[in-house]
Amino acid sequence: MATMKTPVAATLAVMMTCGLAIADPTGTYDVEGMNPDNGRTYHGTVTVRRTGQTYSVVWDIAGSRYIGTGLGATIAGGQYTVGPASADNTTLSIGYVSGRTFGQAFYIQQPDGSWSGIWTYGGSKLVSTEEWYPR
Repeated sequence: MATMKTPVAATLAVMMTCGLAIADPTGTYDVEGMNPDNGRTYHGTVTVRRTGQTYSVVWDIAGSRYIGTGLGATIAGGQYTVGPASADNTTLSIGYVSGRTFGQAFYIQQPDGSWSGIWTYGGSKLVSTEEWYPR
């Protein structure tokens, strides 16, 4: 996966206009992404669980585990709503730890139930893409 299926801005516009929402980001997904430093693709899994008002997000990629905490929001009927984690969330913003550094990621749910996102890590000047596919 070198590019996102649908550009984030276009997806956001469609979701806001149509009120599309498959909902509930919790579950386990197959992950495909690209390393921004070397352009190589990677594969793994990510598990999203609601933990009170936030999400626990755990990536398992190539023998490494990355732990994140996420916040959700919902785009429906032309309205963008933020608040505690809920089954209606169609966007996720996640901060994560990777070794001695940190990172952030942002994902938007696609009409087919997959999630398209971008991510970076602390101190980087680059961003890259990542896709989540329901298992």
